Amino acid sequence: MTRPLPDTLAGWAEAPRVRALNDRAIAAGGRYVLCWLQQALRAVDNPVIDAAIRWGNALGLPVLVYHGIREDYPYASDRLHRFILTAGRDLAAGCRERGLACVHHVDREGRREKGLVHRLGNEAAAIVLEDQPTFVARWQAERVAARATVAVLAVNAACLVPPAVLGGDIRGRSGFLRRHEPERDRWRASEAEVPSVSPFAGPLPFAPDDLEAVDLDALLVGLSIDHGLAPSASFPGGRAAAEARLRRLVDEVLPAYAAVRSDATRPDGASGLSPYLHFGVIGPREVMAAVDAAKAGAKHKAKFADELLGWREWFHWQAHGLRAPERYDRVAGWARDTLADHAGDPRPDLETLNALVHGETRDESWNACQKQFVIDGWMHNNLRMYWAKRIIAMTPSPEAAWATACYLNDRLSLDGRDPSTYGNIAAMFGSGAPGRADVPIYGVVPTRGDGSTRKRDTGPAWLRAAAERPVPRLTVPATPPVDPYLTGEPGV
Repeated sequence: MTRPLPDTLAGWAEAPRVRALNDRAIAAGGRYVLCWLQQALRAVDNPVIDAAIRWGNALGLPVLVYHGIREDYPYASDRLHRFILTAGRDLAAGCRERGLACVHHVDREGRREKGLVHRLGNEAAAIVLEDQPTFVARWQAERVAARATVAVLAVNAACLVPPAVLGGDIRGRSGFLRRHEPERDRWRASEAEVPSVSPFAGPLPFAPDDLEAVDLDALLVGLSIDHGLAPSASFPGGRAAAEARLRRLVDEVLPAYAAVRSDATRPDGASGLSPYLHFGVIGPREVMAAVDAAKAGAKHKAKFADELLGWREWFHWQAHGLRAPERYDRVAGWARDTLADHAGDPRPDLETLNALVHGETRDESWNACQKQFVIDGWMHNNLRMYWAKRIIAMTPSPEAAWATACYLNDRLSLDGRDPSTYGNIAAMFGSGAPGRADVPIYGVVPTRGDGSTRKRDTGPAWLRAAAERPVPRLTVPATPPVDPYLTGEPGV
Protein backbone atom coordinates (compact mmCIF):
# COMPACT_ATOMS: atom_id res chain seq x y z
CA MET A 1 0.00 0.00 0.00
CA THR A 2 1.28 3.48 -0.84
CA ARG A 3 0.21 7.03 -0.10
CA PRO A 4 -1.00 9.48 -2.75
CA LEU A 5 1.54 12.00 -3.99
CA PRO A 6 1.91 15.21 -1.99
CA ASP A 7 -0.11 18.07 -3.49
CA THR A 8 2.95 19.96 -4.72
CA LEU A 9 3.97 16.97 -6.86
CA ALA A 10 0.49 15.74 -7.75
CA GLY A 11 -0.10 19.05 -9.53
CA TRP A 12 3.31 19.14 -11.19
CA ALA A 13 3.53 18.86 -14.98
CA GLU A 14 6.01 16.00 -14.49
CA ALA A 15 3.76 14.15 -12.02
CA PRO A 16 3.38 11.02 -14.22
CA ARG A 17 7.08 10.39 -13.62
CA VAL A 18 6.54 10.09 -9.86
CA ARG A 19 5.25 7.22 -7.74
CA ALA A 20 5.26 6.46 -4.03
CA LEU A 21 7.31 3.43 -2.95
CA ASN A 22 5.94 3.14 0.59
CA ASP A 23 3.12 4.33 2.83
CA ARG A 24 5.21 6.37 5.27
CA ALA A 25 4.47 10.00 6.08
CA ILE A 26 6.71 13.03 5.80
CA ALA A 27 8.83 13.22 8.95
CA ALA A 28 8.22 16.25 11.12
CA GLY A 29 11.53 17.79 12.09
CA GLY A 30 13.40 16.46 9.07
CA ARG A 31 16.42 18.59 8.19
CA TYR A 32 16.28 18.17 4.41
CA VAL A 33 14.74 16.28 1.52
CA LEU A 34 17.21 13.56 0.60
CA CYS A 35 17.71 13.12 -3.15
CA TRP A 36 19.52 9.81 -3.59
CA LEU A 37 20.95 9.20 -7.06
CA GLN A 38 22.34 5.92 -8.37
CA GLN A 39 22.33 6.27 -12.18
CA ALA A 40 20.74 9.62 -13.03
CA LEU A 41 24.11 11.32 -12.65
CA ARG A 42 23.39 14.75 -14.07
CA ALA A 43 22.50 18.05 -12.46
CA VAL A 44 20.60 19.50 -15.44
CA ASP A 45 17.27 18.28 -16.82
CA ASN A 46 17.06 15.72 -14.04
CA PRO A 47 13.45 15.09 -12.96
CA VAL A 48 14.63 13.36 -9.78
CA ILE A 49 16.41 16.50 -8.62
CA ASP A 50 13.58 18.72 -9.82
CA ALA A 51 11.02 16.69 -7.85
CA ALA A 52 13.17 16.94 -4.73
CA ILE A 53 13.54 20.71 -5.15
CA ARG A 54 9.83 21.18 -5.68
CA TRP A 55 9.01 19.12 -2.58
CA GLY A 56 11.72 20.80 -0.54
CA ASN A 57 10.45 24.26 -1.49
CA ALA A 58 6.94 23.32 -0.37
CA LEU A 59 8.28 22.06 2.97
CA GLY A 60 10.69 24.96 3.42
CA LEU A 61 13.61 22.54 3.46
CA PRO A 62 16.85 22.29 1.47
CA VAL A 63 17.64 19.36 -0.79
CA LEU A 64 20.62 17.16 -0.03
CA VAL A 65 21.79 15.25 -3.12
CA TYR A 66 23.68 12.07 -2.27
CA HIS A 67 25.57 9.59 -4.44
CA GLY A 68 27.62 6.70 -3.14
CA ILE A 69 29.47 3.76 -4.63
CA ARG A 70 30.51 0.47 -3.07
CA GLU A 71 33.20 -2.04 -3.95
CA ASP A 72 30.91 -5.08 -3.81
CA TYR A 73 28.32 -4.36 -6.48
CA PRO A 74 28.31 -6.99 -9.25
CA TYR A 75 31.20 -6.54 -11.72
CA ALA A 76 32.76 -3.57 -9.89
CA SER A 77 35.83 -2.64 -11.94
CA ASP A 78 38.15 0.21 -12.82
CA ARG A 79 36.07 0.67 -15.97
CA LEU A 80 32.72 1.12 -14.23
CA HIS A 81 34.05 2.92 -11.15
CA ARG A 82 36.02 5.45 -13.23
CA PHE A 83 33.04 6.24 -15.45
CA ILE A 84 30.71 6.60 -12.46
CA LEU A 85 33.10 8.69 -10.36
CA THR A 86 33.82 11.08 -13.23
CA ALA A 87 30.09 11.55 -13.70
CA GLY A 88 29.72 12.03 -9.95
CA ARG A 89 32.37 14.72 -9.92
CA ASP A 90 30.52 16.67 -12.60
CA LEU A 91 27.24 16.08 -10.77
CA ALA A 92 28.67 17.83 -7.71
CA ALA A 93 29.76 20.84 -9.74
CA GLY A 94 26.42 21.05 -11.50
CA CYS A 95 24.47 20.83 -8.24
CA ARG A 96 26.55 23.63 -6.75
CA GLU A 97 25.67 25.81 -9.75
CA ARG A 98 21.98 25.09 -9.04
CA GLY A 99 22.31 26.07 -5.38
CA LEU A 100 22.21 22.51 -4.05
CA ALA A 101 24.43 20.59 -1.66
CA CYS A 102 25.75 17.35 -3.17
CA VAL A 103 27.78 14.85 -1.17
CA HIS A 104 29.55 11.64 -2.19
CA HIS A 105 30.90 8.56 -0.51
CA VAL A 106 33.34 6.06 -2.02
CA ASP A 107 33.30 2.99 0.22
CA ARG A 108 36.75 1.50 0.79
CA GLU A 109 39.16 0.18 3.38
CA GLY A 110 39.48 2.71 6.18
CA ARG A 111 36.39 4.59 4.98
CA ARG A 112 33.58 2.09 5.51
CA GLU A 113 30.10 3.50 6.09
CA LYS A 114 27.42 0.90 6.76
CA GLY A 115 23.82 1.77 5.89
CA LEU A 116 24.63 5.31 4.85
CA VAL A 117 21.47 5.89 2.80
CA HIS A 118 19.38 4.77 5.78
CA ARG A 119 21.33 7.01 8.17
CA LEU A 120 20.90 10.01 5.89
CA GLY A 121 17.25 9.07 5.46
CA ASN A 122 16.72 9.02 9.22
CA GLU A 123 17.46 12.76 9.30
CA ALA A 124 15.36 13.57 6.23
CA ALA A 125 11.75 14.67 5.98
CA ALA A 126 11.41 12.48 2.89
CA ILE A 127 13.49 10.64 0.29
CA VAL A 128 13.37 11.07 -3.48
CA LEU A 129 15.18 8.49 -5.59
CA GLU A 130 15.21 7.38 -9.20
CA ASP A 131 12.82 4.85 -10.68
CA GLN A 132 15.14 2.35 -12.34
CA PRO A 133 13.58 -1.00 -13.33
CA THR A 134 16.72 -3.16 -13.50
CA PHE A 135 19.62 -4.54 -11.53
CA VAL A 136 21.25 -2.92 -8.48
CA ALA A 137 19.43 0.41 -8.78
CA ARG A 138 16.06 -1.35 -8.53
CA TRP A 139 17.07 -3.78 -5.80
CA GLN A 140 18.54 -1.09 -3.56
CA ALA A 141 15.67 1.36 -4.08
CA GLU A 142 13.15 -1.28 -3.07
CA ARG A 143 15.16 -2.19 0.03
CA VAL A 144 15.50 1.42 1.13
CA ALA A 145 11.80 2.11 0.62
CA ALA A 146 10.83 -0.97 2.64
CA ARG A 147 13.06 -0.01 5.56
CA ALA A 148 12.68 3.78 5.54
CA THR A 149 10.68 5.49 8.26
CA VAL A 150 9.84 8.43 5.97
CA ALA A 151 8.01 8.84 2.67
CA VAL A 152 9.95 7.58 -0.36
CA LEU A 153 9.11 8.66 -3.91
CA ALA A 154 10.62 7.26 -7.11
CA VAL A 155 10.99 9.46 -10.20
CA ASN A 156 11.64 8.34 -13.77
CA ALA A 157 14.54 10.24 -15.32
CA ALA A 158 15.56 7.72 -17.99
CA CYS A 159 12.75 8.21 -20.52
CA LEU A 160 11.41 11.12 -22.53
CA VAL A 161 7.85 9.82 -22.14
CA PRO A 162 7.17 8.45 -18.64
CA PRO A 163 6.18 4.77 -18.92
CA ALA A 164 3.23 5.35 -16.59
CA VAL A 165 1.34 7.50 -19.13
CA LEU A 166 1.29 4.65 -21.65
CA GLY A 167 -0.68 2.17 -19.57
CA GLY A 168 0.07 -1.49 -19.02
CA ASP A 169 -2.02 -3.19 -21.69
CA ILE A 170 0.18 -2.67 -24.75
CA ARG A 171 0.59 -5.55 -27.21
CA GLY A 172 3.82 -5.47 -29.20
CA ARG A 173 6.05 -2.63 -30.33
CA SER A 174 3.55 -1.39 -32.90
CA GLY A 175 1.01 -0.96 -30.11
CA PHE A 176 3.66 0.78 -28.03
CA LEU A 177 4.45 3.22 -30.86
CA ARG A 178 0.77 4.05 -31.35
CA ARG A 179 0.68 5.30 -27.78
CA HIS A 180 4.21 6.64 -27.47
CA GLU A 181 4.50 8.76 -30.60
CA PRO A 182 1.51 11.07 -29.86
CA GLU A 183 2.93 11.73 -26.37
CA ARG A 184 6.41 12.84 -27.43
CA ASP A 185 5.75 16.52 -28.12
CA ARG A 186 4.17 16.95 -24.70
CA TRP A 187 7.38 15.83 -22.97
CA ARG A 188 9.96 17.54 -25.18
CA ALA A 189 10.19 20.63 -22.96
CA SER A 190 10.45 21.09 -19.22
CA GLU A 191 11.01 23.86 -16.72
CA ALA A 192 13.82 23.51 -14.20
CA GLU A 193 12.83 23.92 -10.57
CA VAL A 194 14.69 26.60 -8.62
CA PRO A 195 15.43 26.07 -4.92
CA SER A 196 13.94 28.72 -2.65
CA VAL A 197 15.92 27.50 0.36
CA SER A 198 19.65 27.97 0.93
CA PRO A 199 21.86 24.93 0.32
CA PHE A 200 22.06 22.48 3.19
CA ALA A 201 25.15 23.16 5.30
CA GLY A 202 24.41 21.19 8.46
CA PRO A 203 26.32 18.31 10.04
CA LEU A 204 26.36 14.91 8.35
CA PRO A 205 26.75 11.40 9.79
CA PHE A 206 29.88 10.83 7.68
CA ALA A 207 32.81 12.68 6.12
CA PRO A 208 32.00 13.12 2.40
CA ASP A 209 34.55 12.55 -0.35
CA ASP A 210 35.39 15.62 -2.41
CA LEU A 211 35.49 14.12 -5.90
CA GLU A 212 36.45 17.46 -7.41
CA ALA A 213 39.67 17.52 -5.39
CA VAL A 214 40.73 13.87 -5.38
CA ASP A 215 42.87 12.10 -7.99
CA LEU A 216 40.35 9.55 -9.27
CA ASP A 217 42.96 7.23 -10.76
CA ALA A 218 44.88 7.14 -7.49
CA LEU A 219 41.63 6.49 -5.65
CA LEU A 220 40.87 3.49 -7.88
CA VAL A 221 44.21 1.83 -7.11
CA GLY A 222 43.29 1.34 -3.46
CA LEU A 223 39.88 -0.20 -4.08
CA SER A 224 39.02 -3.91 -3.91
CA ILE A 225 37.55 -4.11 -7.41
CA ASP A 226 38.48 -5.70 -10.74
CA HIS A 227 41.61 -3.84 -11.83
CA GLY A 228 42.02 -6.01 -14.92
CA LEU A 229 39.18 -4.26 -16.74
CA ALA A 230 40.56 -0.83 -17.54
CA PRO A 231 38.59 2.36 -18.13
CA SER A 232 37.53 2.84 -21.72
CA ALA A 233 39.67 5.23 -23.74
CA SER A 234 36.89 5.50 -26.33
CA PHE A 235 34.16 6.32 -23.81
CA PRO A 236 35.53 8.46 -20.99
CA GLY A 237 33.12 9.44 -18.26
CA GLY A 238 31.78 12.87 -17.46
CA ARG A 239 29.60 15.62 -18.76
CA ALA A 240 32.13 17.03 -21.24
CA ALA A 241 32.47 13.63 -22.92
CA ALA A 242 28.68 13.28 -23.17
CA GLU A 243 28.36 16.73 -24.70
CA ALA A 244 31.15 15.91 -27.18
CA ARG A 245 29.28 12.76 -28.21
CA LEU A 246 26.12 14.80 -28.69
CA ARG A 247 27.94 17.32 -30.90
CA ARG A 248 29.41 14.44 -32.89
CA LEU A 249 25.91 13.03 -33.36
CA VAL A 250 24.64 16.31 -34.78
CA ASP A 251 27.68 17.10 -36.93
CA GLU A 252 28.87 13.70 -38.17
CA VAL A 253 26.37 10.92 -37.49
CA LEU A 254 22.91 12.36 -38.01
CA PRO A 255 23.36 13.75 -41.57
CA ALA A 256 23.45 10.21 -43.04
CA TYR A 257 22.06 8.19 -40.14
CA ALA A 258 19.26 6.35 -41.94
CA ALA A 259 21.70 5.15 -44.61
CA VAL A 260 24.68 4.12 -42.47
CA ARG A 261 23.31 3.13 -39.05
CA SER A 262 23.57 -0.59 -39.85
CA ASP A 263 27.20 -0.35 -41.01
CA ALA A 264 29.44 -1.24 -38.08
CA THR A 265 32.54 -0.59 -40.20
CA ARG A 266 31.84 3.15 -40.33
CA PRO A 267 32.76 5.40 -37.40
CA ASP A 268 29.76 7.60 -38.21
CA GLY A 269 27.29 4.71 -38.04
CA ALA A 270 26.30 5.13 -34.38
CA SER A 271 25.99 7.92 -31.83
CA GLY A 272 27.79 6.06 -29.03
CA LEU A 273 25.55 7.80 -26.50
CA SER A 274 24.27 4.67 -24.75
CA PRO A 275 26.87 4.66 -21.91
CA TYR A 276 26.02 8.27 -21.09
CA LEU A 277 22.29 7.59 -21.26
CA HIS A 278 22.65 4.51 -19.06
CA PHE A 279 24.38 6.44 -16.30
CA GLY A 280 22.16 9.46 -16.80
CA VAL A 281 25.03 11.80 -17.65
CA ILE A 282 22.76 13.05 -20.40
CA GLY A 283 19.02 12.55 -20.80
CA PRO A 284 16.82 11.75 -23.79
CA ARG A 285 15.13 15.15 -23.65
CA GLU A 286 18.43 16.95 -24.15
CA VAL A 287 19.43 14.56 -26.93
CA MET A 288 16.15 15.03 -28.78
CA ALA A 289 16.38 18.81 -28.45
CA ALA A 290 19.74 18.68 -30.23
CA VAL A 291 18.35 16.34 -32.89
CA ASP A 292 15.31 18.55 -33.48
CA ALA A 293 17.55 21.60 -33.91
CA ALA A 294 20.02 19.85 -36.24
CA LYS A 295 20.20 20.55 -39.98
CA ALA A 296 20.00 16.86 -40.92
CA GLY A 297 17.19 15.62 -43.14
CA ALA A 298 13.85 14.56 -41.73
CA LYS A 299 14.30 10.86 -42.55
CA HIS A 300 17.57 10.76 -40.61
CA LYS A 301 16.04 12.48 -37.61
CA ALA A 302 13.06 10.14 -37.72
CA LYS A 303 15.29 7.06 -37.84
CA PHE A 304 17.34 8.24 -34.90
CA ALA A 305 14.17 9.01 -32.94
CA ASP A 306 12.97 5.49 -33.67
CA GLU A 307 16.15 4.09 -32.15
CA LEU A 308 16.32 6.39 -29.12
CA LEU A 309 12.60 6.53 -28.36
CA GLY A 310 10.88 3.79 -30.34
CA TRP A 311 13.27 1.02 -29.28
CA ARG A 312 15.01 2.24 -26.14
CA GLU A 313 11.82 3.39 -24.43
CA TRP A 314 9.97 0.27 -25.60
CA PHE A 315 12.51 -1.80 -23.68
CA HIS A 316 12.18 0.50 -20.66
CA TRP A 317 8.40 0.11 -20.76
CA GLN A 318 8.83 -3.67 -20.88
CA ALA A 319 11.21 -3.64 -17.92
CA HIS A 320 8.82 -1.64 -15.75
CA GLY A 321 6.23 -4.37 -16.22
CA LEU A 322 8.58 -7.23 -15.32
CA ARG A 323 9.52 -8.35 -11.85
CA ALA A 324 13.00 -9.37 -13.03
CA PRO A 325 13.89 -7.93 -16.48
CA GLU A 326 17.27 -9.66 -16.37
CA ARG A 327 15.80 -13.15 -15.84
CA TYR A 328 15.54 -15.76 -18.60
CA ASP A 329 11.81 -16.26 -18.18
CA ARG A 330 11.20 -12.85 -19.78
CA VAL A 331 11.99 -14.46 -23.14
CA ALA A 332 8.82 -15.33 -25.08
CA GLY A 333 7.32 -18.65 -24.02
CA TRP A 334 7.32 -20.11 -27.52
CA ALA A 335 11.03 -19.28 -27.84
CA ARG A 336 11.96 -20.89 -24.53
CA ASP A 337 9.92 -23.95 -25.49
CA THR A 338 11.57 -24.45 -28.88
CA LEU A 339 15.05 -23.82 -27.46
CA ALA A 340 14.31 -26.38 -24.74
CA ASP A 341 13.14 -28.88 -27.35
CA HIS A 342 16.52 -28.57 -29.05
CA ALA A 343 18.64 -28.37 -25.89
CA GLY A 344 20.01 -31.85 -26.51
CA ASP A 345 21.11 -31.15 -30.09
CA PRO A 346 24.82 -31.55 -30.88
CA ARG A 347 26.65 -28.23 -30.50
CA PRO A 348 29.78 -28.32 -32.64
CA ASP A 349 30.43 -24.61 -32.04
CA LEU A 350 30.61 -24.96 -28.24
CA GLU A 351 33.22 -22.63 -26.72
CA THR A 352 34.76 -22.20 -23.28
CA LEU A 353 33.77 -19.20 -21.19
CA ASN A 354 37.41 -18.09 -21.28
CA ALA A 355 37.37 -18.02 -25.10
CA LEU A 356 34.07 -16.14 -25.08
CA VAL A 357 35.22 -13.54 -22.56
CA HIS A 358 38.41 -12.76 -24.48
CA GLY A 359 36.92 -12.97 -27.97
CA GLU A 360 39.11 -15.93 -28.89
CA THR A 361 36.55 -18.31 -30.36
CA ARG A 362 36.64 -20.03 -33.76
CA ASP A 363 34.24 -17.38 -35.14
CA GLU A 364 36.16 -14.36 -36.43
CA SER A 365 33.05 -12.21 -36.74
CA TRP A 366 31.93 -12.98 -33.20
CA ASN A 367 35.40 -12.20 -31.89
CA ALA A 368 35.29 -8.82 -33.62
CA CYS A 369 32.05 -8.08 -31.80
CA GLN A 370 33.24 -9.27 -28.40
CA LYS A 371 36.47 -7.30 -28.53
CA GLN A 372 34.48 -4.08 -28.76
CA PHE A 373 33.03 -5.00 -25.37
CA VAL A 374 36.38 -6.00 -23.86
CA ILE A 375 38.38 -3.04 -25.14
CA ASP A 376 35.88 -0.24 -25.67
CA GLY A 377 33.13 -1.10 -23.20
CA TRP A 378 30.55 -0.69 -25.97
CA MET A 379 29.37 -2.53 -29.09
CA HIS A 380 27.69 -1.32 -32.28
CA ASN A 381 24.01 -2.27 -32.20
CA ASN A 382 24.12 -4.19 -35.48
CA LEU A 383 26.93 -6.34 -34.12
CA ARG A 384 25.05 -6.98 -30.87
CA MET A 385 22.35 -8.85 -32.73
CA TYR A 386 24.78 -11.32 -34.33
CA TRP A 387 26.75 -11.55 -31.06
CA ALA A 388 23.69 -12.55 -29.00
CA LYS A 389 22.30 -14.98 -31.59
CA ARG A 390 25.58 -16.87 -31.87
CA ILE A 391 25.96 -17.31 -28.11
CA ILE A 392 22.98 -19.68 -28.22
CA ALA A 393 25.05 -22.12 -30.30
CA MET A 394 28.31 -21.51 -28.42
CA THR A 395 27.06 -22.52 -24.96
CA PRO A 396 25.80 -25.82 -23.48
CA SER A 397 22.13 -24.91 -23.05
CA PRO A 398 19.61 -22.10 -23.65
CA GLU A 399 19.82 -21.13 -19.98
CA ALA A 400 23.61 -21.06 -20.08
CA ALA A 401 23.41 -18.96 -23.25
CA TRP A 402 21.18 -16.39 -21.55
CA ALA A 403 23.36 -16.22 -18.44
CA THR A 404 26.50 -15.93 -20.57
CA ALA A 405 25.13 -13.15 -22.76
CA CYS A 406 23.95 -11.16 -19.75
CA TYR A 407 27.21 -11.77 -17.87
CA LEU A 408 29.38 -10.57 -20.75
CA ASN A 409 27.11 -7.58 -21.34
CA ASP A 410 26.92 -6.58 -17.68
CA ARG A 411 30.55 -7.08 -16.78
CA LEU A 412 32.19 -5.52 -19.82
CA SER A 413 29.83 -2.96 -21.32
CA LEU A 414 29.32 0.51 -19.93
CA ASP A 415 25.67 0.29 -21.00
CA GLY A 416 25.13 -3.16 -19.52
CA ARG A 417 22.70 -3.81 -16.64
CA ASP A 418 20.17 -1.73 -18.60
CA PRO A 419 16.57 -2.21 -19.79
CA SER A 420 17.70 -1.63 -23.37
CA THR A 421 20.51 -4.15 -23.41
CA TYR A 422 18.44 -6.82 -21.65
CA GLY A 423 15.61 -6.12 -24.08
CA ASN A 424 17.95 -6.46 -27.03
CA ILE A 425 19.28 -9.79 -25.81
CA ALA A 426 15.75 -11.05 -25.14
CA ALA A 427 14.71 -10.08 -28.67
CA MET A 428 17.57 -12.15 -30.09
CA PHE A 429 16.49 -15.17 -28.05
CA GLY A 430 13.01 -14.89 -29.52
CA SER A 431 10.30 -12.24 -29.66
CA GLY A 432 7.34 -11.61 -31.91
CA ALA A 433 6.37 -14.50 -34.15
CA PRO A 434 8.35 -17.76 -34.56
CA GLY A 435 10.34 -18.30 -37.73
CA ARG A 436 9.19 -20.73 -40.41
CA ALA A 437 12.16 -23.08 -40.38
CA ASP A 438 12.89 -25.48 -37.54
CA VAL A 439 16.68 -25.80 -37.34
CA PRO A 440 19.12 -27.52 -34.98
CA ILE A 441 19.81 -25.80 -31.65
CA TYR A 442 17.58 -22.79 -32.41
CA GLY A 443 14.33 -24.54 -33.28
CA VAL A 444 12.01 -21.88 -34.71
CA VAL A 445 13.98 -18.98 -33.21
CA PRO A 446 15.27 -17.13 -36.30
CA THR A 447 19.03 -17.29 -36.79
CA ARG A 448 21.22 -14.45 -37.99
CA GLY A 449 24.39 -14.42 -40.06
CA ASP A 450 27.24 -11.91 -40.24
CA GLY A 451 26.44 -10.79 -43.79
CA SER A 452 25.37 -7.27 -42.82
CA THR A 453 29.04 -6.63 -42.03
CA ARG A 454 31.02 -9.27 -43.92
CA LYS A 455 29.34 -8.65 -47.30
CA ARG A 456 30.29 -4.97 -47.37
CA ASP A 457 33.25 -3.95 -49.51
CA THR A 458 35.45 -3.31 -46.50
CA GLY A 459 33.72 -5.89 -44.29
CA PRO A 460 36.18 -8.80 -44.37
CA ALA A 461 39.19 -6.57 -43.70
CA TRP A 462 37.37 -4.69 -40.96
CA LEU A 463 36.29 -7.90 -39.22
CA ARG A 464 39.79 -9.35 -39.47
CA ALA A 465 41.38 -6.26 -37.95
CA ALA A 466 38.73 -6.00 -35.24
CA ALA A 467 39.12 -9.66 -34.30
CA GLU A 468 42.91 -9.31 -34.06
CA ARG A 469 42.85 -6.47 -31.54
CA PRO A 470 44.87 -7.50 -28.46
CA VAL A 471 42.87 -7.75 -25.25
CA PRO A 472 43.88 -7.77 -21.58
CA ARG A 473 43.79 -11.07 -19.72
CA LEU A 474 40.77 -11.04 -17.44
CA THR A 475 39.82 -13.33 -14.59
CA VAL A 476 37.12 -15.76 -15.72
CA PRO A 477 34.82 -17.86 -13.51
CA ALA A 478 34.24 -21.53 -14.23
CA THR A 479 30.66 -20.79 -15.27
CA PRO A 480 28.64 -17.60 -15.74
CA PRO A 481 26.68 -16.45 -12.67
CA VAL A 482 23.12 -17.74 -12.32
CA ASP A 483 22.06 -14.84 -10.05
CA PRO A 484 20.09 -12.92 -11.17
CA TYR A 485 19.90 -14.22 -14.73
CA LEU A 486 18.26 -17.56 -14.02
CA THR A 487 16.98 -17.20 -10.46
CA GLY A 488 15.97 -13.55 -10.40
CA GLU A 489 17.68 -13.23 -7.02
CA PRO A 490 19.70 -10.04 -6.48
CA GLY A 491 23.42 -10.50 -6.91
CA VAL A 492 24.23 -8.06 -4.09
